[in-house]
Amino acid sequence: MLSVKNDLLAALADALEQLLPGAGPRAAFESPKVAAHGDFATTAAMQLAKPLGRNPRQLAESLRGALQAAPAFQRWTSAVEIAGPGFLNIRLTPEAKQQTVREILAAGARYGVQPPTGQRVLVEFVSANPTGPLHVGHGRQAALGDAICNLLATQGQRVHREYYYNDAGVQIQTLARSTQLRAKGFKPGDACWPTDPDDPASKAFYNGEYIQDIAEDFLARKTVQASDRRTTASGDVEDLDAIREFAVAYLRHEQDKDLKAFNLKFDEYYLESSLYASGRVEATVNRLVANGKTYEQDGALWLRSTDYGDDKDRVMRKQDGSYTYFVPDVAYHIAKWERGFHKVVNIQGTDHHGTIARVRAGLQAAEVGIPQGYPDYVLHTMVRVVRGGEEVKISKRAGSYVTLRDLIEWTSTDAVRFFLLSRKPDTEYTFDIDLALAQNNDNPVYYVQYAHARICSVLAAWGGERAALAQADLAPLDTPAAQSLMLQLAKYPEMLAAAAKDFAPHDVSFYLRDLAAAYHSYYDAERILVDDPALRTARLALVAAAAQVLHNGLAVLGVSAPAKM
Repeated sequence: MLSVKNDLLAALADALEQLLPGAGPRAAFESPKVAAHGDFATTAAMQLAKPLGRNPRQLAESLRGALQAAPAFQRWTSAVEIAGPGFLNIRLTPEAKQQTVREILAAGARYGVQPPTGQRVLVEFVSANPTGPLHVGHGRQAALGDAICNLLATQGQRVHREYYYNDAGVQIQTLARSTQLRAKGFKPGDACWPTDPDDPASKAFYNGEYIQDIAEDFLARKTVQASDRRTTASGDVEDLDAIREFAVAYLRHEQDKDLKAFNLKFDEYYLESSLYASGRVEATVNRLVANGKTYEQDGALWLRSTDYGDDKDRVMRKQDGSYTYFVPDVAYHIAKWERGFHKVVNIQGTDHHGTIARVRAGLQAAEVGIPQGYPDYVLHTMVRVVRGGEEVKISKRAGSYVTLRDLIEWTSTDAVRFFLLSRKPDTEYTFDIDLALAQNNDNPVYYVQYAHARICSVLAAWGGERAALAQADLAPLDTPAAQSLMLQLAKYPEMLAAAAKDFAPHDVSFYLRDLAAAYHSYYDAERILVDDPALRTARLALVAAAAQVLHNGLAVLGVSAPAKM
């Protein structure tokens, strides 16, 4: 029905232009708040009433006459009605709604997908330092990032998936020291194991059993291969640098296995250490100093971030000469810009909220042509995991938190992805293991996948070629149940575009549940494999279109569309 809507919008734009030159671009439709009022609505008459100095309802009468005379309205609408102070409610003909089925069957997997725009977009997500297994928070970020990448791709954008991590900071040094102690035969609780609660370095020591696994493989001189590095252990427990290099590669390999189980691949892994090695961090600091955007105070170097909307100025270089963590972030984003990514989306936990203002301030202060508001951010909250009505907090693998791999092993990749995309990113979410395993309508991913499998079962029972359905006579699809399902299918392209614009993959999951409900209602209302050949073929075409849209939407979320369940 997209072609129908575009025809009607063009006719509306022409009519508005006749009423008020320059008003054509205001042409827009919205969905009536009450479905019984029609299929489309427009408030154009009320918007133009004031500049034209006319009564809005009288203006609506004039606009209705112009629309009813337009060929597109004569072909695709059954009524244009005036309501309230000047609303125009538009009712489509059954034939107009049936065009949706033709469009879906013709486009297939490309239904709702826009042509290439040439715009390059970098989406940075997960970006977990290799200090332990990926936890469920990383899982939420992985699901969000991949789905947002898929959404942007449907709108014709060239998407680059990037994973940024630190392989040489304080956390990595603590990882190496933790592994070294394990390799020497010590464990948490031993007298030599740092436990002073007032010592930040002690609190940062890693106590999970995975550290023992790393130590054993290091002593065994094993080789580990990650997607971006390969290392063979020396087995020398006194060589802390070798231990660090092996531990990083080992955990990157473990993360790769988690990401593979999640069906997720990155285009590039970017090291924070490379920003120092290449001189980018130093160059960024020198640029900010040269631009007069910094000052010295109390032995530290400060950024005048309040000049750019931050609530206070920020320390860049501490008294000990080390840089605060947002400084390499500024250098990294300048590198993104210089690599040609003029649209960037960062997906991070809500604990990173405070970094947004200072990173953007640094980018503006650098004066390298980066616009305000760069980059975009999507922040997400953490995830609670519940099993048997009780919260699960500890993993055998990690020791102190539930890992992404635990969640996948307990349920499935499909369940984890769909569940973690069921809410807005910034809202708290409780992952119910028991619900994810339930095979009933309360389980949202089961409900949606079952709708697809149910249609596939009907099509298999029919036994014909789906390609033949594209030529079906759709005139029999004039019942309320069929019309309702077609209207739901017609919403998909605009929903997809809005979800991409707002970085909102949860809108896709909401839509899929609504579409599944519409199909189940249709299935209950009308038998599909009837004796009448023309009616049977028309209904098969409709449900095949529904299966295609379910498949397309699930693919955006990275969830499978099974043919059998």
